[in-house]
Amino acid sequence: MQTGRVAETDRVRVGNAMSPRDPIVEQWIASALQSYPSASVPFLSAEDDPFRNPVGHTLRQSLTTLFDELRGNMETDRIAPALDALIRIRAVQDLTASQAVGFVFLLKPILRELAPIDASLNDRIDRLALMAFDKYMQCREELADIRVNEGQRRMHVRHSAG
Repeated sequence: MQTGRVAETDRVRVGNAMSPRDPIVEQWIASALQSYPSASVPFLSAEDDPFRNPVGHTLRQSLTTLFDELRGNMETDRIAPALDALIRIRAVQDLTASQAVGFVFLLKPILRELAPIDASLNDRIDRLALMAFDKYMQCREELADIRVNEGQRRMHVRHSAG
């Protein structure tokens, strides 16, 4: 249920204080949500409960962390889990590789419109996209291995039973 307060998931850490989420991040989240079927977008964007809406929750949390790191130190220890959570979801969805990692590039036009984008930030976004692609490929390889192993297990069970 929405109240007049900003929810904890809608806050980002600024120094030691919590502040409402950056409008750039809000637009990035909204743009990323557009990659989902239009019937799903209202639910994904409105439902804050991580158990009822793990996709929307993960998207909001991960993009907030990734944006903080793009503006900050690009700490792999913070980027890796945020990318992992988001890409694992997108890897099992019916998306092409470019659709699965394309959310990273959606940030560029938003920044051009709302804030100055320098070459350094542009390079960081490109590096993040490459990291996302590597993670996507790793996840797809894991899925392929799972499918192969499951097929082999089924064949073994059939041969053992019959």
